Amino acid sequence: MKRPSFQFYPSDWLRDTALKSCSIGARGLWIDMICYMHEGKPYGHLKVNEKVILPPNLARMVGITLEEAEGYLEELRLAGVYDLADDGSICSRRMIRDEKLREIRALGGKKGGNPALMVNGKVNLADNLNDESKVKQNPTPSSSSSSSKKKNKVVVQKPEEVEEILWDSYLEVRKKKSAPLTPVAFAGLIREAELANLTLTQALTICCEKNWVGFKAEWLEKEKAKFATDPDKFAGAL
Repeated sequence: MKRPSFQFYPSDWLRDTALKSCSIGARGLWIDMICYMHEGKPYGHLKVNEKVILPPNLARMVGITLEEAEGYLEELRLAGVYDLADDGSICSRRMIRDEKLREIRALGGKKGGNPALMVNGKVNLADNLNDESKVKQNPTPSSSSSSSKKKNKVVVQKPEEVEEILWDSYLEVRKKKSAPLTPVAFAGLIREAELANLTLTQALTICCEKNWVGFKAEWLEKEKAKFATDPDKFAGAL
């Protein structure tokens, strides 16, 4: 079922440096594009009936000239507001990420399972049990003791845009430091990468090269400060 609404973060909109660098016309076009991407298939892509919405189409849809549409789109592109998918369609990084999280939560929420946890590669959909049923299923101390020793393995699935070798390398860094990757920790890493204007691949590459289990935008700024007198040396260090 298509959802009639989507999450909108006013504070993020008002503080987004990339958007603030664009004209009011470009920002107005972007909010209309977000609404169309909410209707898009796949979600978060500027498409209708799986067909890419091109600048001439977009201009007619929002009631501006083609010249205005192309100018605003170029502003948004140069500011890094949107991405381009493999098929050439404009897409929103945040909308796609939020939709993936919504789908994971929906899978687990219906039966009371924790939607953020993956057990043996599958979402944990086990029904919640009340105390009485738990007692019936574990009538003896030995049964209870043995079951308590079993631990479900928490797995964060590899994002499609990240190469397998890079993902394995990052997990190895965390393993060596006894820091299992949790959904919450990974969500924080994605957020910090965006704050630093880096792709997830770039952020994970830096983590592997620096032997970091996590990533924060402020850490990158500190690294830059070390090489303030020699920017080229900083670029080489990353």
